[in-house]
Amino acid sequence: MADRIELVLFDLGGVLIQPGGVASMRALSGIETDEALWSRWLSCRWVQRFEAGRCTPEEFAAGVVADWELTLEPAAFLEAFGGWPEAPFEGALELVEAVQAKVPAGFLSNMNSFQWAANYEGIPLTDAFAFRFLSFELGLVKPDAAVFEAVAARIPVPRHRVFFLDDNAVNVDAAAATGFAARHVRGVQAAREALVETGVLMA
Repeated sequence: MADRIELVLFDLGGVLIQPGGVASMRALSGIETDEALWSRWLSCRWVQRFEAGRCTPEEFAAGVVADWELTLEPAAFLEAFGGWPEAPFEGALELVEAVQAKVPAGFLSNMNSFQWAANYEGIPLTDAFAFRFLSFELGLVKPDAAVFEAVAARIPVPRHRVFFLDDNAVNVDAAAATGFAARHVRGVQAAREALVETGVLMA
């Protein structure tokens, strides 16, 4: 990579935290593959509204149940949704600490306030970062270009010196299109390998 990296920006789910709920939502919706589920989930207006902080948990649940034609009541869906979050991957905190010993690290995550408050706020992993960007606080969601512009305006380094790691290719493409260095990775090991390749970490 031609430009020296001065800040690393992680996605949380799928990179540092195990993605939850995929199998459950596939069973509820009848969607056959993870890829098809993610495509519909990320484009769902109610998911986007909820993760941008523009509706209540109850409105989100009712909207998803109606739009996806699910066979359970909104309250039951919301209860199930609350159990989806998973723990960080093994080695996630150690990876962030290793990066922070070299350059500042932050995270940019599509996240709703419901799951953030219940599962991730104040845990060692999320507390380890120098910068945090949550979609429900920004009022913007990936992969909209506006979220990357908002982050670029809030960080102390040029965007081309930021290395963004995400498990969804559409988010990586959007980051690259707005001037960030970006890589599609899944899990801690793949993230570490990308960071070694860019020279942030030693092999």
